[in-house]
Amino acid sequence: MITSDAACLSNKEQFLTLIVEKLGKCPLDYVEKMHFVQSSNKTEEPHFAAGVLLLLHFRCDEKSPIDNGGEFFFQLIKRSSRVTQPGDLSCPGGLLNNNLDPHLRFLITSRLIPVLHGNAFNYLQMRDPDTSRLITLFLTNAAREAWEETGLRPWNIFFQGPLPTYSLLLFKRTIFPLVCLVRKEWRFHPNPEVESIVEIPLKAFFNNENYGLYSVETSDQSKMNRRGPREFPCLIIRNNQGNEEILWGATFYIIMNFFKSVLNFELPDIHGKRIIKRTLGPEYITGYQE
Repeated sequence: MITSDAACLSNKEQFLTLIVEKLGKCPLDYVEKMHFVQSSNKTEEPHFAAGVLLLLHFRCDEKSPIDNGGEFFFQLIKRSSRVTQPGDLSCPGGLLNNNLDPHLRFLITSRLIPVLHGNAFNYLQMRDPDTSRLITLFLTNAAREAWEETGLRPWNIFFQGPLPTYSLLLFKRTIFPLVCLVRKEWRFHPNPEVESIVEIPLKAFFNNENYGLYSVETSDQSKMNRRGPREFPCLIIRNNQGNEEILWGATFYIIMNFFKSVLNFELPDIHGKRIIKRTLGPEYITGYQE
């Protein structure tokens, strides 16, 4: 077990208070990255912006002697074979809709949909106006996409704070992650883009045995111009059916950034860990299955 100040993970209110405080003061690059995205629209290779929700859910332990006793989970989606990056675990969300999302933003900023509340809302108001506007814009964008993808309704989430962006070079996309608490259990209604919901207990990231290396290479037909395998850190866990799931790439980075921001937790040494190999075909980029 990795040594870290993770004792508060089982205490709901204590951990949420810590999240809101740390993320409320977290330095952000939203204005700079959004300026880059907008500037790229005038080039031959436009870059896109996407909001995603890093969903936290606390499930109570009925046997716990304290009211806050239980466990936190990340709720991620597993991408279906009909879209790009099939089989990957991701945060729900998607591309910003420049025509729709700025108008829907009013529903959140006016608090008609009560996503903003408490100290998270207070910290939001302390940020500069441009950053605050972009946070609420991508929160709107991500909440809309999550509802479409999974059936998670916006009034069932509470905003906890933003995380710095992450840029995908392969897909010309910058991700704007927002951390949200899922208030209560909900019924999963996937659209064709989503295969399932995969829950990962937060404590799994503090067990060194769960880490590995994901060795990725591309097929001759993939046209991704990559030679030889590339290795990425990953988390290896089992889903409710006992099948192995691999968390890697952008979503792995976003979650590790969350732990670093909140608990000052760093990726452990994964030298000598289990290696899992995968070959990416053309469908990984196009979403089209032969």
